[in-house]
Amino acid sequence: MALTKDFKNTIQARAQRDPAFRKALLQEGGECLLAGDVDIGKAVMRDYINATIGFKELSRVFDKSSKSLMRMFDPKGNPQANNLFAVIGYLQEQEGVHLEVKARKVA
Repeated sequence: MALTKDFKNTIQARAQRDPAFRKALLQEGGECLLAGDVDIGKAVMRDYINATIGFKELSRVFDKSSKSLMRMFDPKGNPQANNLFAVIGYLQEQEGVHLEVKARKVA
């Protein structure tokens, strides 16, 4: 299901004014990826990037085309782990957070 422009604008506006929301988006994207919900994780990360740094700036940082980076987070995209984790690492640095993995026993 495609997101409407209004929904994307709402996410962007909220992310710009609410640091806790930005951090929660980044965390949710990472958690989904680690849980195996790759398509959802990439979609959340894409929303986070669009709402914060943008793909144009990200392309400058990584010296890759913005279209290539957008494809990484596209539902049909299949990013290499080193590229995906490099982007996530950079996003954490920019947001001033460090995502952690904690093991817990599943009931």
